[in-house]
Amino acid sequence: MASTQTIYVLNGPNLNLLGTREPETYGRAGLGDVEKLCAETAAQFGLAADCRQSNHEGELVDFIHQAHAEQAAGIVLNAGAYSHTSIALHDALMAVKIPTVEVHISNIHARESFRHHSFTAMAAFATLCGFGIDGYRLAINGLAAKIGAKAKA
Repeated sequence: MASTQTIYVLNGPNLNLLGTREPETYGRAGLGDVEKLCAETAAQFGLAADCRQSNHEGELVDFIHQAHAEQAAGIVLNAGAYSHTSIALHDALMAVKIPTVEVHISNIHARESFRHHSFTAMAAFATLCGFGIDGYRLAINGLAAKIGAKAKA
């Protein structure tokens, strides 16, 4: 599949623990469920979802750089706690100029005040929070609209 038909779905720290970590906040679906949902949703638009997770900020920056090098069509990013702290992720997104949607499983604005600011949101064209893992589906739908990908019959 051509690289221009690929979207990167990047998940940050602790998202490998989905399904067991604070299920009252994040639900019972695991990261594998998220990745399956993303692959199925992307396929509806003729896109491939390249799903990756890292607990390391620098590796997430490297993934963003790789998305640029491979001419990815877009990025869906759940940077987890790094959303609120990482100027490096913000700068990487600004540098590559790839259409990006930020996703949070929980409603970050209904949580602790330190979660109310997001550096990565400032580099994204849209942000979704509070829809559970369905936010990823919504993000891919929005990203597809932004890049002009049409749903396949």
